[in-house]
Amino acid sequence: MAHFFDGLPTEDRSNLHGFSGNRIDRRSENRDDDSVPAALADPAARLYLLRDDLAMMKHGRAIDPLFTLAEAEAFGAARDAMVLLGWSDDGPRLAATLPAETPVDEDRIQLADLRSLAVAGEMAADDLGALAQARSLCYWNIRHRYCGVCGEETVMKAGGYRRECPSCGAPHFPRTDPVVIMLAIDTSGPEERCLLGRQERFPEGMYSCLAGFVEPGETIEDAVRRETAEEAGIALGRVSYHSSQPWPFPCSLMIGCHGEALTTDITRDEVELEDARWFPRDEVRSILAGTHPGGIQCPPTIAIAHKLIRFWAEGH
Repeated sequence: MAHFFDGLPTEDRSNLHGFSGNRIDRRSENRDDDSVPAALADPAARLYLLRDDLAMMKHGRAIDPLFTLAEAEAFGAARDAMVLLGWSDDGPRLAATLPAETPVDEDRIQLADLRSLAVAGEMAADDLGALAQARSLCYWNIRHRYCGVCGEETVMKAGGYRRECPSCGAPHFPRTDPVVIMLAIDTSGPEERCLLGRQERFPEGMYSCLAGFVEPGETIEDAVRRETAEEAGIALGRVSYHSSQPWPFPCSLMIGCHGEALTTDITRDEVELEDARWFPRDEVRSILAGTHPGGIQCPPTIAIAHKLIRFWAEGH
């Protein structure tokens, strides 16, 4: 007898992407105003620290991004600015952001941006995912100190997952911005092709999937169709979801899809894209293998765009 989930992958495809390895138990239903003090009172509590946008790590034989409360306070981290990420098997996990001018001994402390850490692949996936959570949550708290209703300074609540205005009582919650990222596929000819584009800011030779923010009142599928039409002038029909990726720059969720191209004539948005073109499967395979004769590249393996391209190119 066939079952509803027959044929679906047994493992989430989203787990293949960078920043997707977070295994912290958030226990969101148990967060209250005493959550941070209670977590800090546990001797097993450890903190992830960021200096502005850079992750802080201890030098050693292995990358160690965890600091004790005493170590964090020695750098100037204030308890009332610490956020609670949740609990690991080894104890509570919290985070704090330090000002960019905070001095550190670079013989003992390494600073690195999260993209570089993800590309290097040297940090444990669960730590990298936790740092992504830390970066997004700390960023939101720092940049939402004042009430958007009356302008008064807000107060952190629920371990950093809510801020409240003591003047007008308005509650404020962290936001996650949904972004569609899509690979349009042309099946009209004898050989399938995919649509890749490049922005001016990309490294030389790099092409990637198209992407854009989901707008209010819009479905994921409609956002995929709209963004592809706006950026490349291509009309899409059917849209298939593939996977998602937390993207902490600053607080996005990348929603990866494949789209069926109904038209093939490209009309490029010259502000958004420096170039856009169709690539047949064999050419894309050479890009993925790093053997393209023109030196064309695609995003690194940590990016959801890479997985969307590879999934199609390998015929899954």
